[in-house]
Amino acid sequence: MKTFVFATNNAHKLDEVSAIVGKDIQIQSLKAIGCHDDIPETADTLEGNALLKARYVFERYHTDCFADDTGLEVEALGGAPGVYSARYAGEGHNSEANVRKLLQALQGVENRKAQFRTVFALIINGEEHLFEGIVKGRIIAEKRGMSGFGYDPVFVPEGHEETFAEMPSELKNQISHRAVATRKLCDFLTGIQ
Repeated sequence: MKTFVFATNNAHKLDEVSAIVGKDIQIQSLKAIGCHDDIPETADTLEGNALLKARYVFERYHTDCFADDTGLEVEALGGAPGVYSARYAGEGHNSEANVRKLLQALQGVENRKAQFRTVFALIINGEEHLFEGIVKGRIIAEKRGMSGFGYDPVFVPEGHEETFAEMPSELKNQISHRAVATRKLCDFLTGIQ
């Protein structure tokens, strides 16, 4: 079984990706390899941040790894919060404050179209590869649901009436942006084994 380090300290992301990947690939967290660093995300694109994190792990631990960056891109806000989604309301990575700020920015705005976009950067045998997953949807006016994390309580994906936070995790893990990107990553890995 092939083992990869997922360059994240976010337990929600780790669980979500592990559930999508299944038993074919073993995923280790940064903690599992003794990396407790807060890896800087200083790029101005999702692709750039994913590559920064993957390169950081690869250069220091010399192991095959992947990293992601995810952004919520709201059409009426010109694609914001985008690459700044996790720190939209400030550096504290406070989901409650981020959602509050987003809903305030959209008050009175009719166009609620948005998309979640995830980019994975994989480094395997020293080679870099990028995989993207997108799910389109809309932002609702108030939070609904208790599951998920981040903007999940205000995002309703196209073709559904429930927010990501109202959905069973099994359904979210089939249709989410992270699921789409993870499947592309898995298909690539399966093809080279």
